[in-house]
Amino acid sequence: MIYFLTLAATGFLAGAMNAAAGGGSFVTMPVLVFLGLPALSANVSSTVALWPAALASAVAYRDDFKPFGPVPLRPLFVISVIGGGMGALLLLYTPAAAFDVVVPWLLLGATLAFIYARDAGLALRRYVHIGPATVLVAQFMLAIYGGYFGGAVGILMMAVWSLMSEADLKVMGPTRTVVVAGANTTATLLFVFSGQVWWPETLVMLAGAVLGGYAGARGARKLDPHHTRTGVIVLSIVMTAAFFARRWL
Repeated sequence: MIYFLTLAATGFLAGAMNAAAGGGSFVTMPVLVFLGLPALSANVSSTVALWPAALASAVAYRDDFKPFGPVPLRPLFVISVIGGGMGALLLLYTPAAAFDVVVPWLLLGATLAFIYARDAGLALRRYVHIGPATVLVAQFMLAIYGGYFGGAVGILMMAVWSLMSEADLKVMGPTRTVVVAGANTTATLLFVFSGQVWWPETLVMLAGAVLGGYAGARGARKLDPHHTRTGVIVLSIVMTAAFFARRWL
């Protein structure tokens, strides 16, 4: 009972985090590994578990979508769906042992991206102008990363978008939610038939994540974004350190 309650609570927290600030996979994937799943299966199961939560958040944000910049939502969504599928295939063809070695470094890179990517994007906008074609290419590459691993992918997307727009990050947030959901849609469909999903754990985490995703999207308007972001950063640093310790100590 404690095992499955842990999974449900982890899913709820991750769904709420993704809706409010991103970084939910910093919780789900490490918890699944520490509960005994192989790293590759944990990553696959995490993606499947969080996908419906992203849809729930998109529904909650349905009245908040606003256009920004020269690239509309539809092409961002379509290219993200394609890139997410390619990233998922890349993951499925990665040997499990190799993925286990690279996971701590992926977490470290995702943590640094979560901390610095947004501010770097805002700073670069002072000196660099990026056109729609470049944004779409970057979006495609980020979607591949999202299908393969996904940590902090939403933050990376908004950092890229900030180079072409002065829109507030809160305006970009709903678009981030639906685009990340699109990237994970193709990945999830491939993962479902991959044989790598641990279904009992995934379904329990999925149920918690759906509730957390909807609640997080509804409550994000009331939360202090700075406090939410700080909490995600602290959690991601702890999880990254734990994976390095697990691997080499």
